Amino acid sequence: MERQFAEERVKELHQTLNEWNYAYYVLDKPQVSDQEYDSKLQELIAIEQEFLELKTPDSPSERIGAQVLEGFTKVQHDIPMLSLGNAFNEEDLKDFDRKIRERVGDNFSYVCELKIDGLAISLKYEDGLFVQGATRGDGTIGEDITANLRTIRSIPLRLKDAVTIEVRGEAFMPKRSFVSLNEAKDEAGEEQFANPRNAAAGSLRQLDPKIAASRNLDIFLYSIANGEEVGMTEHAKALAYLDSLGFKTNPLRRQCETIEEVMMYVEEWTEKRQDLAYEIDGIVIKVNSFSQQDELGFTAKSPRWAIAYKFPAEEVITVLKDIELSVGRTGAVTPTAILEPVRVAGTTVQRASLHNEDLIREKDIRIGDHVIVKKAGDIIPEVVSSLKERRTGEEKEFFMPSHCPECDSELIRIEDEVALRCMNPKCPALIRESLIHFVSRTAMNIDGLGEKVISQLFKEELIQDVADIYFLTQEQLIALERIGEKSALNLIQAIDASRENSLEKLLFGLGIRHVGAKAAKTLAQEFDTLTNLQNASKEELIRIDEIGDKMADSIVQYFSMPEVHELIAELQKAEVNMQYKGPKKIAVEAGETSFAGKVVVLTGKLSILTRNEAKEKIELLGGKVTGSVSKKTDLLIAGEDAGSKLSKAEELGIDIWDEEKLVEELNREV
Repeated sequence: MERQFAEERVKELHQTLNEWNYAYYVLDKPQVSDQEYDSKLQELIAIEQEFLELKTPDSPSERIGAQVLEGFTKVQHDIPMLSLGNAFNEEDLKDFDRKIRERVGDNFSYVCELKIDGLAISLKYEDGLFVQGATRGDGTIGEDITANLRTIRSIPLRLKDAVTIEVRGEAFMPKRSFVSLNEAKDEAGEEQFANPRNAAAGSLRQLDPKIAASRNLDIFLYSIANGEEVGMTEHAKALAYLDSLGFKTNPLRRQCETIEEVMMYVEEWTEKRQDLAYEIDGIVIKVNSFSQQDELGFTAKSPRWAIAYKFPAEEVITVLKDIELSVGRTGAVTPTAILEPVRVAGTTVQRASLHNEDLIREKDIRIGDHVIVKKAGDIIPEVVSSLKERRTGEEKEFFMPSHCPECDSELIRIEDEVALRCMNPKCPALIRESLIHFVSRTAMNIDGLGEKVISQLFKEELIQDVADIYFLTQEQLIALERIGEKSALNLIQAIDASRENSLEKLLFGLGIRHVGAKAAKTLAQEFDTLTNLQNASKEELIRIDEIGDKMADSIVQYFSMPEVHELIAELQKAEVNMQYKGPKKIAVEAGETSFAGKVVVLTGKLSILTRNEAKEKIELLGGKVTGSVSKKTDLLIAGEDAGSKLSKAEELGIDIWDEEKLVEELNREV
């Protein structure tokens, strides 16, 4: 075959196969038989094997799976993938609606979508070509699973327009694919997947893309991460735009003008969800207008303009065989119900938290009781109540011990708290749980050093505190059960990499009481180094937004302890970074910078900075970025194709800059 003819034929096959693929997997309207599709695909593969240079990243042949990967690389999301707050009943939805109205008035609408029970992913396209796909991870850092996502036929490898865009969606396994997969696993004598969500997640985290390709996964796209940068003003229009680009969105979405309409949609799909070809676990409700979304903003964990209504949890009856005690990293002693194994919401449950002794007394739960169990939010098993009418007289009341089950120290109940706590800093349970927290994804993120490995290291007395992790050797790790030479080397490399983490990761990892991940970042940004934070007084701490009396007291108390000084010295010896590496927050007073105390609105397309970069830089210089123009707006940054916001700013006489002026001013200030 001549190269010129091969090149022309490849283009024809691309176009034909992509059209057939879109009709079958997105529109659900097959145009040809499987045999005809496979025949054309095999022809394409044969040409690509003969002319290797003709194989491109958007080739339909990429759907069948590439070579086996060595591992997944980390991906930092340009725009965080935040989780949603939950609603569990009508009152929660009305409360959500009330808070929206308090902030933006009555002139707004909602978009309701089915909440697909799958794996949240992000897809990036450059000039219309699919270049990267990643998992949500912790919302800030995910894993690159591009090779596996290419195998999902409803994901376009090239868009209908050559746009640069980042989109978010939910990859899932249809019910029929899940049944077929578990039947095959059963025949092979392998353990079955508990539910379609786990099956989808497990399939996309396979190092061999051919396995993902064989699992018949699907996807629905639900948002554009940088919607306003591509000219979108509403969520509903953004979804329609995704359709026009060739993406698969869920056609069962509905725009609602009132919360009553939202509740009718919720009620409808609560009843009809079993009829769907895929699993859903709730309804997602979003404010439609992007400018109103900007105005509503975010909490530390989730947007204020969206909420996930979770369907009522499935409840089952089983026997509570025993109650065990566990000691957490803060010393809280938690009772756990040991249950006769029972299936709840797709998984087998054998344990459920009972939270504290007061709850056990309130619900009158006894060892030996028949109890009702459900999964809170379809995730966490909990005991709802006991069935007193089934008692035989053999049941036993439970009493919390007076001493720690791990170290036998006396348990203390702190004023205004319900939990009993072990206050012994050398309690093995506290140390072990603190170690597990330190290496976790949201803290120092030491990949591969999970709970089982930490427990082994602690049991073998190879680590006694978090600093010991940095003095481990490959030989010590190889000696552990189920740790081979390569795994040990990977762990050492992951430990070494964590030495370079920014200060906020270390702060959160240290487990200072009341200091969560967001507060840790605020503290790191404010004080820059651990030494500065150690020397900070309570008065200096409470001057910072988000740091209250209780947290300030906890920080001061923590850094006053001699054992903490020793630990920090060991971490310094291990060359663990103790400095903030993120963008510095500049101390500003009103009038000190061009942005101090000013309300700024960004509109139109920015070409030098991303919208997120511009927002971050302005806020670091003391400005506040909002999404809508009002009399309170001080400055409008107008990019290309600026629309109604620019017109309104001109009417109100608001100061207007173009992007060049913004960049010039930012460079001058920093």
